Amino acid sequence: MKIKLDGQEARFDGGSVFEAALALSPEKAKQALACVIDGKVCEMTATVSDGTDVTLVTFEDPEGKKVFWHTASHVLAQAVCHLFPGVKFAIGPATASGFYYDFDVERPFTAEDLENIEKEMKKIVKSRLRMERRMVSPDEARDIMKDQPYKLELIDEHAGKGEDISLYTQGDFTDLCAGPHLFDVSKIKAFKLLSSTAAYWRGDSSKQTLQRIYGIAFPSKEQLDEYLTKLEEARKRDHNKIGRELEYFTTVDVIGQGLPILLPKGARTIQYLQRFVEDEEEKRGYQLTKTPLMAKRELYKISGHWDHYLDGMFVMGDPDDEEKECFALRPMTCPFQYQVFLNRMRSYRDLPMRLGETSTLFRNEDSGEMHGLIRVRQFTISEGHLILMPEQLEEEFKGCLELARFMLKTVGLEEDCTYRFSQWDPNRTDKYEGTSEQWDEAQGLMKQILDKLEVPYTVGIDEAAFYGPKLDIQIKNVYGKEDTLITIQIDMLLSKKFGMEYVDRDGQKKNPYIIHRTSLGCYERTLALLLEKYAGALPVWLCTTQAIVLPISERHLDRASELKDKLRAAGVRAEVDTRGEKIGYKIREATMQKIPYMLVIGDKEVENGTIAPRRRTGDDLGEMSVEDFIGIIRKDIDEKK
Repeated sequence: MKIKLDGQEARFDGGSVFEAALALSPEKAKQALACVIDGKVCEMTATVSDGTDVTLVTFEDPEGKKVFWHTASHVLAQAVCHLFPGVKFAIGPATASGFYYDFDVERPFTAEDLENIEKEMKKIVKSRLRMERRMVSPDEARDIMKDQPYKLELIDEHAGKGEDISLYTQGDFTDLCAGPHLFDVSKIKAFKLLSSTAAYWRGDSSKQTLQRIYGIAFPSKEQLDEYLTKLEEARKRDHNKIGRELEYFTTVDVIGQGLPILLPKGARTIQYLQRFVEDEEEKRGYQLTKTPLMAKRELYKISGHWDHYLDGMFVMGDPDDEEKECFALRPMTCPFQYQVFLNRMRSYRDLPMRLGETSTLFRNEDSGEMHGLIRVRQFTISEGHLILMPEQLEEEFKGCLELARFMLKTVGLEEDCTYRFSQWDPNRTDKYEGTSEQWDEAQGLMKQILDKLEVPYTVGIDEAAFYGPKLDIQIKNVYGKEDTLITIQIDMLLSKKFGMEYVDRDGQKKNPYIIHRTSLGCYERTLALLLEKYAGALPVWLCTTQAIVLPISERHLDRASELKDKLRAAGVRAEVDTRGEKIGYKIREATMQKIPYMLVIGDKEVENGTIAPRRRTGDDLGEMSVEDFIGIIRKDIDEKK
């Protein structure tokens, strides 16, 4: 038999991919965790036919990591079943940074439990258990999983498709799973269970609360040690830690999860970002709007949000009682801003109409998804909608992208971002508005624009908005979890639903296109990412205190106060530390607070009329005049360094 393996032609007598790889290169066969056949990830035990094109994947490949971590989740589940007889197990997928498994147990897992589970996992790995796959009928699957209610629910859902069900067995443990998996568990040389948290079954707060165990695994102990070291560094930069220590925000149980309190420092920093965005948008022709925080359900029914997004909305009243008024807090601003366009008849001379708003939005996120300021239930966003003629689409889209890149570059996040072209899933037409032809047209236009602008994007199927495709600017937090920071969306559908029309040059009424976009995204999320990127030492222009005057003793207080006033007159946010502490203590505390500049005032400085600036990095700038220092710090502020 002849096949193409990793681009090389290989001949062998037939059999599995592993046997073919072994014939070509024993070393490759040893390193391979899985393979890709005709675009599908398969196990190394997969058989191949003459002429097949096969690519091997290792732990260095995303597909290899996913197979490796998914197998590790099965080892975790087996260990938990050994130690907690009668446990009900739910699902255990690989994630972007490891794996987890959800369990229904009588009590939450403790740190001691996780240690014992790790020990049991080591025993399982040493036993070199084979991962054996078999296909069974839904009835057989129900019999095998008769004591596992979560698996039975999944089996019942799958049974409607009329297909057999895939099971994997390793030793005394069998799980419902599509795979693929490693040949056996022995390759999982090093692993660590990182945490245990509560999670709802299928992410639904009305369903059973489960206990989720997160873990990570590697082919070698060295890789695990390197990961744990990076994880420890990430924890030090975690905005949840830094933001609370530096008093940017806090959370309160009686207020609720995902509803952070911005403390004065955090509120001011977001205010500086908002002013910057609003001023820049005004320069670029945006008109400012201010719209309500809630609306009647009828508005959301017109837009389609009531049908496609109701689960993510906070509703006030009975959504099913048509006799009584029902309101909902807004999860987005678009149907509100459309009313500005609809306020009077429009002509082509009014277009493009660029509408911008600093919008407070509300989304009913799952409790398991909440994370500091990155994923919350109430947030503020630099939202905007551009209403335009079809021939203006490319130029306006380009302008939105240029604005987003300008913002990201200014705050220092541009180099950390990637681009995703988010498209619809034609197999899930119930999730989206419009026809296949309309989606093909919208996605074709966006592809043409992105390719012309040479945007380096990946494609995300089933990631589109329900009304149109979008360009998502993605960014990862310190733990590698990816979120959308900025989005630019093309909408060719909603203007017609709202009756939005303009009179074109030919005197005919036409429906405009709409671009939904943000220029800096969610301010809370942006602040969190900035705290993590700069480890709390934000750029000078964003700091609430840019310089602090440190008098050595009480007799220097008058001079310190004069200096503070002079700095403030020059537009520098300055404070004085009036406490009777030693100067070394004051410097250490100001450094820990990440204040950019410390100005020490003692006898020498008072006598000479000078100051001795010190940066938070520890650099001593030496004695200089106040005017010279103002020139230095104003440059940092004005250039937004």
